[in-house]
Amino acid sequence: MDVTVGTFNLNNLFDRFNFSADLGALPAEERDVRTTYLWEFVGQGGGAGPIVDPASSSTPIVRVQRNADGRLLSGKSITQQKAIAGRIDAMDLDVLAVQEVENRDVLREFNRTCLSNPYPHEVVIEGNDPRFIDVGLLSRFPVANITSHRFEQHPDRSEPVFGRDLLQVDVFNRTRRRRLFTLFINHLKSKFVPFFVADKEAAQAENTLLRTQQAETVARVVDAQTRPNSRYIVLGDMNDVPEADALRALRDDGLGLTDALDAVVESQPPPRATNPEDVPPSARWTSRLSVPRAADRFELLDQIWLSPSLAPKLAHAEIERRPFFSASAAGVGSDHDPVWIRLSGV
Repeated sequence: MDVTVGTFNLNNLFDRFNFSADLGALPAEERDVRTTYLWEFVGQGGGAGPIVDPASSSTPIVRVQRNADGRLLSGKSITQQKAIAGRIDAMDLDVLAVQEVENRDVLREFNRTCLSNPYPHEVVIEGNDPRFIDVGLLSRFPVANITSHRFEQHPDRSEPVFGRDLLQVDVFNRTRRRRLFTLFINHLKSKFVPFFVADKEAAQAENTLLRTQQAETVARVVDAQTRPNSRYIVLGDMNDVPEADALRALRDDGLGLTDALDAVVESQPPPRATNPEDVPPSARWTSRLSVPRAADRFELLDQIWLSPSLAPKLAHAEIERRPFFSASAAGVGSDHDPVWIRLSGV
């Protein structure tokens, strides 16, 4: 039996509502609206003001949340959702790991309303990220034994090491009688440094250190959860290139993993570059960073690593190449390109 497996960073698939409107564009009779708000607080304030008690209140509480740099979180536009849905439809994979999903509800809504062929199985577990983005899974095959490693710690760090999660999921055949393989889904620490940070070099060094510790923890967890002959896949947005020192634990620490994208091909040629120096050097890239007054940087951040027992099953590896460089362009929807493989005889 052949099985296709991929990974795709959906780029901030939030479910926030945006209640903005241009009242000036409405007819006059629709602009004059009288509204009464009733605020009900439940609980005893003890002299310090009322306390909202959601456990005993039937009144819904609406959250207004901001990310780490103070920006209001808002939902992904339907145009962008349809763009990433079109790319997922084009791949038509059996199993798809996803990143940057706020919660299971938004993934379920996206799956069932935007995809042409919705997946019957959806997995998301809340992680630790201050932007509220999690990792998840869409699968046409049954899944079980879903394990979150969000509380794993590195010996050199007092708090949990994963900002999102390391999500472990067993994928079974359609009769649920045989486990096909185990997935370890990742989204490691980004290289991004906010513009307001004064010491950017120090911040970047801390990002790299955390990403290194995360990779080391992934390797430790995988080693503890598997046997030498286990079939498993380590995949996701690693936020660094496969050759990076930060990912050495995935390459060199005894797991024997195979880079499934070593000979990857593209679904179509890359977008045409405006400048000759901005032409991608090879097919091995899923993320493009536009650098002012310098050549664009192309990196293979999204990766798939196979266990020794699965590596001989690799039959094909492909990048679903974006039609335009701009992540905001129609038909793109994400600043990452998804990658996928076909395993034969699983």
